[in-house]
Amino acid sequence: MKILAIESSCDETSAAVVENGQDVLSNVVSTQIDIHKQFGGVFPEVASRLHVEKINFVIKESLEKANVTFDDIDAIAVTEGPGLVGSLHVGVTAAKSLAWALDKPLIPVHHIAGHIYANKLSGTLEFPLLSLVVSGGHTELIYMESDYHFEIIGKTQDDAVGEAYDKVARLLGLSYPGGPIIDKMAQQGKANYILPKVKTDNPLDFSFSGLKSAVRQLTLREERNDRPVIVEDVAYAFQHAAVNELVSRVKKALSLYDVKTLALAGGVAANSEVRKQMNGLKDTYPELNILQPPLWACMDQAAMIGLAAFTAFEKGARATCELTAQSNKQLQSY
Repeated sequence: MKILAIESSCDETSAAVVENGQDVLSNVVSTQIDIHKQFGGVFPEVASRLHVEKINFVIKESLEKANVTFDDIDAIAVTEGPGLVGSLHVGVTAAKSLAWALDKPLIPVHHIAGHIYANKLSGTLEFPLLSLVVSGGHTELIYMESDYHFEIIGKTQDDAVGEAYDKVARLLGLSYPGGPIIDKMAQQGKANYILPKVKTDNPLDFSFSGLKSAVRQLTLREERNDRPVIVEDVAYAFQHAAVNELVSRVKKALSLYDVKTLALAGGVAANSEVRKQMNGLKDTYPELNILQPPLWACMDQAAMIGLAAFTAFEKGARATCELTAQSNKQLQSY
């Protein structure tokens, strides 16, 4: 079964052809990062306009790279949400148009489900499964008792971890996106500063707003005392504190839930320290199947939507041409 998948939830326009929910025949991504850098973040109206310009080209190129035609495609899959509503509308409209014109099934896919199922590129998803979802818009612990069954057991009470990275980078005068820059600088930094630990009512919930504020107070204190702010050391302190928040919640969840697989998902899954700490859990949990997507699959792209869509299709997920983009779409189990 060949699925043409479309992803346009934020600032990447992407199309992919995925076969049998396992083999990625093509994955074309048109990124807008260089354009949004001048705004210090994603400018929604600009993003949606650029999606309109690029969507037909990435679909055409994905078919060419997969060496298939529309006649070879068995179904169309698309990210229905969550994300920027204007960006989502472009992908959803394109997918509905193709499904109608080609008389093919239309498969709606949740963006986070796509990130989780990107781990199929690294190994087998054995259930029960625990996923740590870390991105610019989401920080969640998701428990999956079975295939395509989602239960959110922990979530951020304020900023997502990727959002916190971007805000801290802005505080330090660094460019967008902040995650890769902070990660690189943290590797050059030393334990010269200490940031506070965060407490939440639910031991599985996250909070990063306080860390961002603590970085701000740290830099102001250093300036008041006429001490130079060592940016690399601040980056080290922030990354150390942020990753510790993630790891501590994962450990707590593993003590409460008996799972076979721990899967990392989302853009921040590309962070070197996050990957190192997650792999390090193997020492404590030797029987645990720990999966991390390839670095290219951590970012938003359509291949992950095609990977998730195959299972969603098997579970009965279908949409009509009345499908609409939903910026706050909740995860739905089948």
